[in-house]
Amino acid sequence: MPAPFDLNDSNVVVIVGSGAGGGTLGTELAMKGIDVVILEAGARHETWDFINDEWDSFNQLAWKDKRLTSGDWRVAKDFPNLPAWIVKSVGGSTVHWAGASLRFQEHEFKTRTHYGEIADANLLDWPIDLKEMEPWYEKAEYRMGVTRTNGIPGLPGNNNFKVLEAGAKKIGYKEVHTGNMAINSEPRDDRSSCMQIGFCFQGCKSGAKWSTLVAEIPKGEETGHLEVRPECMVLKIEHDASGKVTGVVYADKEGRQHRQKARVVAVAGNSIESPRLLLNSHSSMFPDGMANSSGQVGRNYMRHTTGSVYGVFDKPVHMYRGTTMAGIVRDEARHDPSRGFAGGYEFETLSLGIPFMAAFMMPGDWGKGFASDMEAYRNMAGLWIVGEDMPRADNRITLAEETDENGMPLPNVHFDDHENDTKMREHAYQQGAAIYDAVGAIRTIKTPPYPSTHNLGTNRMSEKAQDGVVNRFGQTHDIPNLFVSDGSQFTTGAAENPTLTIVSLALRQADHIAGRMGRGEL
Repeated sequence: MPAPFDLNDSNVVVIVGSGAGGGTLGTELAMKGIDVVILEAGARHETWDFINDEWDSFNQLAWKDKRLTSGDWRVAKDFPNLPAWIVKSVGGSTVHWAGASLRFQEHEFKTRTHYGEIADANLLDWPIDLKEMEPWYEKAEYRMGVTRTNGIPGLPGNNNFKVLEAGAKKIGYKEVHTGNMAINSEPRDDRSSCMQIGFCFQGCKSGAKWSTLVAEIPKGEETGHLEVRPECMVLKIEHDASGKVTGVVYADKEGRQHRQKARVVAVAGNSIESPRLLLNSHSSMFPDGMANSSGQVGRNYMRHTTGSVYGVFDKPVHMYRGTTMAGIVRDEARHDPSRGFAGGYEFETLSLGIPFMAAFMMPGDWGKGFASDMEAYRNMAGLWIVGEDMPRADNRITLAEETDENGMPLPNVHFDDHENDTKMREHAYQQGAAIYDAVGAIRTIKTPPYPSTHNLGTNRMSEKAQDGVVNRFGQTHDIPNLFVSDGSQFTTGAAENPTLTIVSLALRQADHIAGRMGRGEL
């Protein structure tokens, strides 16, 4: 473990956030011999601290700080102060994620080209493509131990998957398997294989699931070049007279403020907190917030088109036994406008425990129907819809007048469903129900979107500075030594779970930053 770096050490790289982007970037830079300080707003919980109980785990790990919502999306009605279910803990949302690790398809990097003009959508091609990303995807898949890559076998299918597989194949779907998962199907990287405990969202007590907490940060710390400071909430990024970043101001767990100097700052706090920090870092030189000359900081918020379908059967399924999301149907992930919408979606197995099922199945409902559905819990199979939603300029993060305990304005998350999102969700509801009907479901239940962990956009990557916030390496267009390293740099969202792409971009960004530092350019 390194001795703590000095607050006045202006040679360190400061990273805000320790999740898929920040934790990976920090570890990779440390392994290249670069001194790194990761500032993480949450506490540090290790595998032995995790709790296999949904509500207790939620209270331990979730980002519960108050947020505000607006717009016509269902989440604003059901969970107005919880627009996103992300983690406030070392490892970020990689502690909570289910492990699905899928590459973007070629057309998804160039949606403006392939989808054309879509009214009220702010589509833009990424300044990178699949060919450029393939070696980084390969590196990330090997590092994360993604099943069905590098000779790593797939995970076994639980009952929930077997029902999904049987129904999907009956209605003609072909690409159905237990997924490309960053969960060990056999011992690897000094971590055990999956024990099929079923509490993937609660932190993975066996350590089989890849997270930056267990698989990255300890390796970075072993080099002596990485220091992680938990319970340190970054409030503002500072700059000099030339506009270059000089460091950050953060509050520790007692609320005392400190200033950490930096050679480079990388923001990796998720698509809500990252724009919040940039917007709050306004000054006379940057009156509209840092890196915001384009006016795009906070805009184009995406969260994936989601929803769930549950099938109720006459015999027990016990969907909660086994890996939560090790099951996928990919046939609908194509771009096929004949279905009535642009882009595609996937089905993934999903099971919630009884406490979360009661909260999320039909929020606010009560009565005979709800009670009947809950009584049928052990006879249920479940799937989650994840599809590409449209970026919109007015779907955005802004700063509210209300402030938190550190005096930082709360973020307001505004989201209106695009017509394309609604059509995609309805198509997916119908197809999901058809899967279960094909294998004898007594009835199917369509549930509304939950608070999403897939928060994307808000600091998007663009070729031209006026169209976005960062360039092809996540470097802000306005400030050379300020980077964005999380899912907020996504230009568009694709149909795939985003973590593999976030990790791949972080590995690529580390290579870029180290090279430029070595040449004295940063």
